[in-house]
Amino acid sequence: MKDLTPMMKQYINIKDKYKDCILFFRLGDFYEMFFDDASIAAKELEITLTKREIGNKKKAPMCGVPYHAADSYISKLIKKGYKVAICEQLEDPSEAKGIVERDVVRVVTPGTITDLKALDEKSNNFLASIYLGDKGVGLSYVDISTGEFYTTEYYGNTKDNTNFIIDELGKTIPSEVMLSERLFQNKKIMKIIENNINPHIEVYDDSEYELSDCIEKIEKHFGSNSITKFELNNKNYSIISIWILLSYLFKTQKTTLEHINKIFFYSVKNYMFLDINTRINLEINETIRGKEKKGSLMWLLDNTSTAMGGRLLKKWLEQPLVARDKIEYRLEIVENFIEDIMLMDEVKNSLKNIYDLERIMSKIIYGSCNARDLISLKNSLSELPKLKQTLINSDSIGLTDLGNKIDPLDDIFSLIDKSITDEPPISVREGGIIKAEFDDRLKELREAAIKGKEWLANLEEQEKKKTGIKTLKVSYNKVFGYFIEVSKSYLKLVPNNYIRKQTLANSERYFVPELKEMEAKILGAEERMVDLEYNLFINIRNKIKSEVERIQKVSRIISKVDVLNSFAQVAYKNNYVRPKLNNNGIIDIRNGRHPVVEKTLKENSFVPNDTYLDNKENRTIIITGPNMAGKSTYMRQVALITLMAQVGSFIPADEGNIGVVDRIFTRIGASDNLAQGESTFMVEMNEVSNIIKNATENSLIILDEVGRGTSTFDGLSIAWSVIEYINENIRAKTLFATHYHELTQLENELEGIKNYTILVEEKGKEIIFLRKIVKGSTDKSYGIEVARLAGINQDIINRADEILNNIERNEKPREYIEIKNENHNDNDNDNEKKKNNLKQLDLFQYKSEEFINKVKDLDIIKLTPMEAMNILYNMVEEAKNL
Repeated sequence: MKDLTPMMKQYINIKDKYKDCILFFRLGDFYEMFFDDASIAAKELEITLTKREIGNKKKAPMCGVPYHAADSYISKLIKKGYKVAICEQLEDPSEAKGIVERDVVRVVTPGTITDLKALDEKSNNFLASIYLGDKGVGLSYVDISTGEFYTTEYYGNTKDNTNFIIDELGKTIPSEVMLSERLFQNKKIMKIIENNINPHIEVYDDSEYELSDCIEKIEKHFGSNSITKFELNNKNYSIISIWILLSYLFKTQKTTLEHINKIFFYSVKNYMFLDINTRINLEINETIRGKEKKGSLMWLLDNTSTAMGGRLLKKWLEQPLVARDKIEYRLEIVENFIEDIMLMDEVKNSLKNIYDLERIMSKIIYGSCNARDLISLKNSLSELPKLKQTLINSDSIGLTDLGNKIDPLDDIFSLIDKSITDEPPISVREGGIIKAEFDDRLKELREAAIKGKEWLANLEEQEKKKTGIKTLKVSYNKVFGYFIEVSKSYLKLVPNNYIRKQTLANSERYFVPELKEMEAKILGAEERMVDLEYNLFINIRNKIKSEVERIQKVSRIISKVDVLNSFAQVAYKNNYVRPKLNNNGIIDIRNGRHPVVEKTLKENSFVPNDTYLDNKENRTIIITGPNMAGKSTYMRQVALITLMAQVGSFIPADEGNIGVVDRIFTRIGASDNLAQGESTFMVEMNEVSNIIKNATENSLIILDEVGRGTSTFDGLSIAWSVIEYINENIRAKTLFATHYHELTQLENELEGIKNYTILVEEKGKEIIFLRKIVKGSTDKSYGIEVARLAGINQDIINRADEILNNIERNEKPREYIEIKNENHNDNDNDNEKKKNNLKQLDLFQYKSEEFINKVKDLDIIKLTPMEAMNILYNMVEEAKNL
């Protein structure tokens, strides 16, 4: 250490405080990195790794990036999972006595990044904190790029708390999560979090957080009595999680965080509950295959005009309402827009011109905004008076109320309009950003600079005439200042009062005393002008910063109007209808359509279907029919229509009367979770267990092929028992698709169960899927026909037919069917074994159609090779278990 240069000693002292970060150390116009940081950054950023002398002829690895381009480099490191500490020069190097003072001004982490280019404009970037108490859990999350701060809590046993954590994290998908050491050491929870969310993890010591201390510090930031004001009294676990989050922000951001000024406490009971599996299965935010937005419900409904509206839409889809009056409020405004198309278009056109006010304000709070950001803010505010008046003049009570609540922010608009030039440069340190008329001092300096330049132009003309040198020029550069330049062919004409300043290959440069005096005046004026403009800009920025709450309130209103307008546009384009709502547990949909599937199909090719569910005679619907006939699409569409209605959207149907549900559960598809040591069937049973435990009479349950992950008889028994339990004990509205045709017997045995089937048309060995669901049942699955459509080898198809024919004769495959080119010696033991197996098969008469229908139902055009192999594998496994 004693042999190091003073600068390197300073670097090491600062780095020692931020060992878990890559330190961006400001040196002039660059951020430099040294030692291991340099080696890591050079590799990850693909920049040159060099060396720098650090004292006593020793050298250390070094790399650097330009300070003006640092954001993009920092974002790359953050995406790769690193944290970056930004160390700035805290004083002007030209005025420093000795080494320049430096310190870290901010730590950037995955959950605290504010670079807009690195953020999805229509998604939040959340940082979350979880506090696990003895009786429950508190969870808070914040988006520092918008100022949104939410908190909630839950009381339950260990397993319930774990499910709550996973479901809430699955809803918000934070990029960074703060966990206690105790929670971090729980390998099971960590595996679930890593596999489903995969955030950056920060570990804290929960012994450092006392409730009384947390309350005091929260109120210091949010104001006295803020705990009561924000309805957080007695929410102990939430309060602790709030301060864990805030203290981390103060430590890393090193700013006052004025834009984080309101806590939104919510209870999961106030919204429809959607667990992480349901969100995935219903493809609310992204598709299962490809993880893409296109093809999701969010993609369909997102016709928002602002980034703020896009983020709010996502939040609404994650938290559908359960209060009828609140849902009706949204539906009413959507209907008002649809009934007045001109109003809908006028509002949309205004919204298009509004920038992301929330994130602009975040940049203002952080001091990272430039003059162009303020122009964007001004242009956005210019739309508010017109938007306000449009809403007030509408015939909608809801829109009029929203219009009256809009603060036009005239004073902020006027401040920017009077002060900032219309097309300012990006940099705020080079002048040209403030209008001269805004400040008398600036006006004088600018006039002085202009007059000086006019004097220079006159000097050039005067000297040309006086000397006769036609090529004479008065010029300027940053190194030599102002000078008179004369080409060498005219050197004989240079007067004696010219003082040589610089010799070039083809010319000489001179100055005269008058030019030197004017140079001092001009440069002094320009330097003072740049400094003054910067200081004026900071003052303007701070004035706007002090109005952050007013701007945030307006942005929330704009977001709400934007989402409701988007719902109206989508409904108008796609012929959706306003749903009626009831609290009677009835879901009655006439000619309902899957909103996303119908959008991706050719016009008018989607086949609509009716649905009727209640809590009495029609609470459980058993659906049979071949694969690829549309059972899953039908069930998903019922869930999506219900969800859409409860977020306040119109629905794809001719009519809809939706009983408000408290939860939607889905168990669809086959998948494993090998990372957690769970087979396909174990995953299926875990999901079913979660549904059984948490569903209520007011829930909607979607179950697809329960029991197919194990042997035929085990699976059938489980499926039978699950249906019985849900129907008799939970009494939730349930759609249950199955190929266990034996389950259709339950319609005659239990009240509340009804059979439905998907129609198909048979033409010889071909089948046509009619996609129509009707009352009744089928004992055919058309499996072999589907396999034939998938292009499976004809020998396999023929052998499958042969096996099915033998099964119809009550012969068990593999052990008792005739196998080609293989002789069997039947003895008494063999015959006894055969009889026992035949008795077991007699319990359920399997017919060839079940296997055939599964194969027939496949759409080979849409199958990938891997899907085809999976289907074939499942067919073989099923045959083994028969």
